Amino acid sequence: MARKNEVDEEILEDEFLDEEQPQSEEWMNEEEFEGQLAVDVYQTKDMIIVKAPIAGVKPEDIDVAISEDVVTIRGDRKDEFAVEKDNYYVQECFWGSFSRSVILPTSTVAEKAEASLKDGVLTIQIPKVVQEDRIKKIKVKPAV
Repeated sequence: MARKNEVDEEILEDEFLDEEQPQSEEWMNEEEFEGQLAVDVYQTKDMIIVKAPIAGVKPEDIDVAISEDVVTIRGDRKDEFAVEKDNYYVQECFWGSFSRSVILPTSTVAEKAEASLKDGVLTIQIPKVVQEDRIKKIKVKPAV
C-alpha cells in the first residue's frame, strides 16, 4: 500500500506537471518584473508602524511615499556579483526593483512620518490623525 505522501506526489505529478506549463524560472527572465516587498503593519496608540525586511539595500536606494491613507515603498536591490544564470544551483533571492503599496487602516499625518533602516529592516512610523485634528474650528470675524 502506498504511503499518503507518495500518493499526494503522484496526484501532483499527474494533475499539475504538464509539459506545456511555463518553467518556474521563466519569471526571472522577464525584464519588467518587479518584486513585491513583504511588510508587517501594526498600530500603537498614536502611530501606524510599517516594517519591511530589505537587506542589501542602501538607504539612498529606497523611496518612501506617504499620503493620508497609503504608504508606498520602492527600491532596488543590486546584485554586486556577476554570476551567469547557468552557474546557479538555487536562486531564491530577488535582485532588482521592488515595490509595495499598503492601504493604511486609519488616517495619518504624512508630513510627520519618519523612516529608518537598521540591520536590514526598514521601519516607518506614521502618526495617526487624532480626533481633534479631524475637526478644524475657525473663528468668525465681524464683516468690515
